[in-house]
Amino acid sequence: MDTLREWILALDSVLGSAVYFPYLLLGTGLFFTLYLGFPQIRYFAHAWKVVRGKGKFDHSKEPGDTSHFQALATALSGTVGTGNIGGVAFAIFLGGPAALFWMWMTAFFGMTTKFVEVTLSHKYRVKTTDGTMAGGPMYFMDRRLNMKWLAIIFAIATVISSFGTGSLPQVNNIAQGMQATFGLDPMLTGGVLAVLLALVILGGIKRIAAVTSRIVPLMAVIYVVGALTVIAYNIENLVPSFVSVFRDAFTGSAAVGGFLGASFAYAFNRGVNRGLFSNEAGQGSAPIAHASAKSNEPVSEGMVSILEPFIDTIIICTLTGMVILSSGVWNQKHQNTFERSDMTYLSGIYDDTDQADRGQLGAFLNAQNNEVEPFNGTLSVKDGKVIGGEFTLLAARSVAENTVYKAGGTVFNGQLFVEDGKLKNPKIDGEVVRIAVSGESLVHSARLTTIAFSQGYLGDSGKYIVSIGLLLFAFSTAIAWSYYGDRAMIYLVGVRGVMPYRVIYVAGFFWASFADTSLIWDLAAVAIVLMTLPNLFGLLMLSKEMKQSVKDYWKKME
Repeated sequence: MDTLREWILALDSVLGSAVYFPYLLLGTGLFFTLYLGFPQIRYFAHAWKVVRGKGKFDHSKEPGDTSHFQALATALSGTVGTGNIGGVAFAIFLGGPAALFWMWMTAFFGMTTKFVEVTLSHKYRVKTTDGTMAGGPMYFMDRRLNMKWLAIIFAIATVISSFGTGSLPQVNNIAQGMQATFGLDPMLTGGVLAVLLALVILGGIKRIAAVTSRIVPLMAVIYVVGALTVIAYNIENLVPSFVSVFRDAFTGSAAVGGFLGASFAYAFNRGVNRGLFSNEAGQGSAPIAHASAKSNEPVSEGMVSILEPFIDTIIICTLTGMVILSSGVWNQKHQNTFERSDMTYLSGIYDDTDQADRGQLGAFLNAQNNEVEPFNGTLSVKDGKVIGGEFTLLAARSVAENTVYKAGGTVFNGQLFVEDGKLKNPKIDGEVVRIAVSGESLVHSARLTTIAFSQGYLGDSGKYIVSIGLLLFAFSTAIAWSYYGDRAMIYLVGVRGVMPYRVIYVAGFFWASFADTSLIWDLAAVAIVLMTLPNLFGLLMLSKEMKQSVKDYWKKME
């Protein structure tokens, strides 16, 4: 797993974590915002009229499989997921309050990007041999740009991302939340949900749309009400929390508590990446759902999609961010069992209460300092505690405290080996034994949001809001992404590829329920960019056509 994660991180370093990527994503949104005259503001009210489908916006008798609202709900179910609960927490964990500002910027400009990608994809959609509609960026790449090779790359990336974005992180966060709240075995959670997932997706887009159109409004109400109770309880911290987001936006977030700081570049990159994971504007996924909408007006469907980043990031992600920041739990250490991929042993003893040590560790975590060296050597463990040793354990980007080593549920006694900063599992009686390390450290993802929700009027009961919200959010996302993946399979190999894909999709969903969380998030970061890069290229190539389409639409409206 360590080798696999190193390979994924190496790939991420030239994709999502590369310097150019956030500028490319935001730059595309900024370009279309200026080129089309701020459509996310000018057409916002019109978009709500189209969603309601009244009068001249009633397209129920036109070609398609779903209504405007059902298409919006399906697309929202694909975007409103772990990115809103675990993703926001992960962004703040990595980049501090500043990361939230860049999530907002990604959403604002992403509203225009999504308007463009949905319009173009709906315009070049096709009817499949089974009678349903199929659309998405691969169709305008093929039918309009005559770049079949690019369309194939995008479709393959969509299949990969259906796992990396839509399936694996969703169930992993559900399983985390259920274990933290109810003590349920992640494998049990994954097994039950995998069966339910199979029952829904085997029914195709009409069943998917019917389910998601009911789940999305329900889950939004539950989550918003729960978040507001926490924010109201910590109301005196709300203004300082907002101030910290804007204050740190162009400087990076300073070290505070157990948080060791994040540079501007790190906070900017992580905020944009998590923003993309949350609202998927520019990824090219939502156009696949909107292609099913009953309408002969591609631009009107594109306007409906403007609402998605607003609802997803500007509203729901902001609520999550304020819950985490106002409650103060984001920079506090909490008792937990460390993920192996979150652990790094450093040579020498560092104290995170010492300003100089904090500076060195912060620079190390932000890839700005090579003076901090990984530890290589032996740890002597007695009754679960390390005896002596010149090392410091970083767990979840913080200095771990009160650590305990266990094997098979009992405290460990013996020698452990660390190579290049990574703990190696020992062999006992010829068999490799996995060592579990627990203690106090920062936490991230759904676990952090769960803790934050317990810091309000509902007390510990607040964690049930996260568990229920996470269950509904993430499960509906997995449902929507199965549809995106099978549309991509139809483009690649035809209808015959759909059923094998769905079987593998459900199997992967089950596996991810008990897989390493950090590994899952790293895979998600790579998968999402594999789709985004070819999609952004295609959108920019058709910028003139997009502008003309908008002009033609308003002429018809007049």
